[in-house]
Amino acid sequence: MKFVMSYSCGKDSTLALHKMISSGHEPVALIVMFNEEAGRSFFHGADEEMLQAYSRALDLPFLVVPTRGEEYHLAMEESLKKAASMGAEAACFGDIDIEGNRRWSEERCLAAGVKAIFPLWHRSREENVREIISLGYKCIIKSINNTLLPKSILGRVIDEKILEEMKECGIDVCGENGEYHTLTVDGPVFKKPLSCRIGEFLDFGDYSVADINIIA
Repeated sequence: MKFVMSYSCGKDSTLALHKMISSGHEPVALIVMFNEEAGRSFFHGADEEMLQAYSRALDLPFLVVPTRGEEYHLAMEESLKKAASMGAEAACFGDIDIEGNRRWSEERCLAAGVKAIFPLWHRSREENVREIISLGYKCIIKSINNTLLPKSILGRVIDEKILEEMKECGIDVCGENGEYHTLTVDGPVFKKPLSCRIGEFLDFGDYSVADINIIA
C-alpha cells in the first residue's frame, strides 16, 4: 500500500515510518506542517534548510505545508489531497494514545478521502522509546520543559542512561505530553545520516531549546 507520513522529524513519527516500511508499505511523501510566522516546523522547530536536508537523507519528497494556527486543519486536508494525487491510499500518524489527536487526524483523512493508520496506537509509551533506541536510531533532544527536566540533557542523544534520568524526574519518558521533543538524524530508514552541530541553548519561559544546525 502507498501512504503519506505525517512527519515531525522526531522519534515517534520516525518509528511509525519505520514500521510501515518494514511491513512492506511504500511512502510516497512526508507531510511537514510549517509555521509561517516562526519560519520553522510546528513542534520540532526544523527550518527550511533542515527539512531539505531531511528529504535528501531519507530520499523522500517532503510536502512542506506553510500555515498559521487558525488554518492548520484546512492546510493539512489540502496536503493529504495532494498526497492522494501522488498515489497515497492512506496517511500514517505517530500518535500513541491521545484520543483527541487521533480523532482530529481521522477527520482530516475523511475529508481528504484517504485511510488513517496509527502503527503505534495503544503501545506502551516506554516500549516505543526503548524500541527506537534498540533499532539504532539517533534521536537528539531538541527541546525540554525545563520545569520538568534538567538542561543537561539538551542536545544529547536518547539512550538507556537518559531514559533512567527521565524516569527519576517522574515524567513520561516518551514525552507525549510535551515534556521534550527530538530530532531523529540517523537510523535504518535513513539513506544517509544528517550531520549537525549543536549550538547554544535558548530559554523561552518554561521551555529550553538547543539550536541545532545542519552541516552541509
